[in-house]
Amino acid sequence: MAGRVQPVLAGVVTALVGFASSFTVVLAGLRAAGASDAQAASGLLALCVASGLAAAWLGWRHRIPMSVAWSTPGAALLVATGPPPGGWPVAVGAFLVAGVLIVAAGLFPPLGRAVAAIPKPVAGAMLAGVLLPLCTAPVRALVDLPTVAGPVVVGWLLLHRFARRWAVPGALVVAVVAITLTAPPAGLTGAALAPTVTLTTPAWNASALVGLALPLFLVTMAAQNVPGMAVLVGYGYRPPFGAALRATGLASLLAAPAGGHAVNLAAITAALAAGPDAHPDPERRWVASITAGAGLALLGLGAGAATALVAVAPPILIEAVAGLALLGALATALASAVTDPATREAAVVTFVVTASGVTLIGVGGAFWGLVAGCLMLLLFHRRSPAAPDQPAPAVPAPAAPRGFREVGVSGLGDAPTSLKSSRSRGDHSSGGRSATPTARRTRPSATDPIRSAGT
Repeated sequence: MAGRVQPVLAGVVTALVGFASSFTVVLAGLRAAGASDAQAASGLLALCVASGLAAAWLGWRHRIPMSVAWSTPGAALLVATGPPPGGWPVAVGAFLVAGVLIVAAGLFPPLGRAVAAIPKPVAGAMLAGVLLPLCTAPVRALVDLPTVAGPVVVGWLLLHRFARRWAVPGALVVAVVAITLTAPPAGLTGAALAPTVTLTTPAWNASALVGLALPLFLVTMAAQNVPGMAVLVGYGYRPPFGAALRATGLASLLAAPAGGHAVNLAAITAALAAGPDAHPDPERRWVASITAGAGLALLGLGAGAATALVAVAPPILIEAVAGLALLGALATALASAVTDPATREAAVVTFVVTASGVTLIGVGGAFWGLVAGCLMLLLFHRRSPAAPDQPAPAVPAPAAPRGFREVGVSGLGDAPTSLKSSRSRGDHSSGGRSATPTARRTRPSATDPIRSAGT
């Protein structure tokens, strides 16, 4: 009995942590893109339902714990970009185009591999530049609203030390209490607490396609879908990458007219459903994917109440909670950006241009940061000079493991295994003899989740 309940509880925890940790980021992003309170509530509801349906379908169809969520970095991109020319209808049109691109990446594997081939330092720097404005909000909130933001930050710090998984939900609870105590008595009177769906007729223009739709697609792929695959591969699964992209892309298209910006594989909460805490038997963990999807869809029924609460709160306080939720992602992105000295300057240029928030010919900083970083790599990249001939060593050095390489952004958030550490363990598939050669050939490689995953 306990074995049957365990994955169900793991799915419930996945849904609760995923929703509470980042719904403030979603609401902040949708409102920054021009949505009214009713449209933002509709977008949050649509994202919850679409993500829940996709998670339940993928888990049941493939018997793999594939968690699905909204694009948290994509919502941060909306905050950094602001309302596009043409307002909210144009933003909805960009959401639809991003969904089409995700489906296309699932239908045409070369497109997915092309996204994964973006240099990891440039992708990490672009993501860090997108996240930075929100991540500075806790500091600004402490200065502007010390009596309200102080308890939120202290609560986050204490839980981050002793129960890290619940740090952001705990900070959110403290913020809700603070809002309730400080909001005007009539603040929630007349607010629409029941969930409603508000459809928007999309519109398109060239600047929004380049400045919002394309960066939203790239951020969602690089910071969510590819790392989400890496988590599953790391736990020994061979998830169907193409099927996952098609399902999440269709879910994005379903949610977009109602205001949802993007649906993707979960990266932050994926380990909650795929790890051993969900069930000792990996073959039973897929149940957590279904219960997480059902739980997220049910939590969407509270979208109206959540939006009403955010509407009466000081905007800087909501941004502060969102910034606390994104600090871990910012740290991972910065580490990925500056690890390699050879590409560090290009990564810094990408980060600075993206974080500047500049808009040129109607296109936001995320696109120009990506362009600037790639140009830096093209202009200043130099091949390493060939080493001078050396006499042959007395003892031949063992050959490097065959197939060892790093792939673009596929390791975003995961430290790649180094060649040195592989040799120190004695893993030499060419020079030495492994004790279990068959297992080594079939084991998935977390350094390249796209090739390790099925189609």
